[in-house]
Amino acid sequence: MKIMCLNSWGGKLYEELLPYLEAASPDILCLQEVIHSPASGKDWLTYRDGSHILSQRANFFRDVSRALPNHLPTFCPAAQGVLWDEDQSIPSQWGLATFVHRAFPVIGQVQGFVHKDYSPVGYGDHPRSRSAHGVRVYDCTADRTVSVTHMHGLRDLNGKRDTTERAEQARKLLDLSRLVSKPADVVVVCGDFNVEPDSETLKILVDSGLKDLVTGRGFESTRSSHYMKPGRFADYMLINREEVVKSFDVIHDPEVSDHCPLVLEL
Repeated sequence: MKIMCLNSWGGKLYEELLPYLEAASPDILCLQEVIHSPASGKDWLTYRDGSHILSQRANFFRDVSRALPNHLPTFCPAAQGVLWDEDQSIPSQWGLATFVHRAFPVIGQVQGFVHKDYSPVGYGDHPRSRSAHGVRVYDCTADRTVSVTHMHGLRDLNGKRDTTERAEQARKLLDLSRLVSKPADVVVVCGDFNVEPDSETLKILVDSGLKDLVTGRGFESTRSSHYMKPGRFADYMLINREEVVKSFDVIHDPEVSDHCPLVLEL
C-alpha cells in the first residue's frame, strides 16, 4: 500500500502536479489546500489577503478526482470565502481532501475540526478554521486494517512557534485518529502541521506512541525551491508500527508544490 501526503498549494503547479499524481497513483492520497468552487466554471481564480495574492486552481478537487478516476474522493471544507475573477467575487470552499483507491474498502471514517469550526461567511482572521479527516481501510493483500488521518495545521502570523492553539489541535488530531482506529490497526497520522521539528505538536504526537518518519529518517527539508522563506519543515508523517514500513521518502523531484510529497509504502 502506498500512502501520499501533500499540501497542494491550491493547485498552483497544476500542470506538474496532476501528471505526477496520475503516474504515482497512491492508494491513499491526503491533500491539503484544496479548492472547490462549484459556482464557477473558470479554471483559475485569485486569492487575495492584503498583500498576499495567489492564483488558485478554481476547482482543484474536481481536477484531482478526474485524474484519479479509480479513487473514492472526499472533500472536507474548513471554510467558504471568496476568490476573485478580476473584479467579480466568487464563493469558494477551502479545505482538504482524501482519495482512496477503490480496491481498498473504506470501513471507517471521521471528519472534524482541530481548530475553530466551519466558517460559512468568509475564511476569517488568522489563525483560521482547520479541519481533519481520517479513513480506515482494509488491505486485502496484507490482511490488515490501516487508518490514515491528516490535517492542515493552523497558520499563525507570528510564525511557527508553540502556542496553546497548536497544542490543542495536536490533541484533537490524536482524538480523531483514535476515533477511526482499532487497537490492531496500522495507524498513520500526517499533514502540513506548520511547525518545526522541535515543536510541542510533534512531542504530543510522539509521546502518544507514534514515530516521526521525516526527522526520524534524517530528512532535512519538506519544502521545495518554490518556498522562499526561512524554515525548511512543515510536513510530517508518523506511524505507530515502524516495522511495517517498506519505504519512506520526501520527494524533491519533481517539484509539484511549494511543499514536497511525503510517500510511505507499507
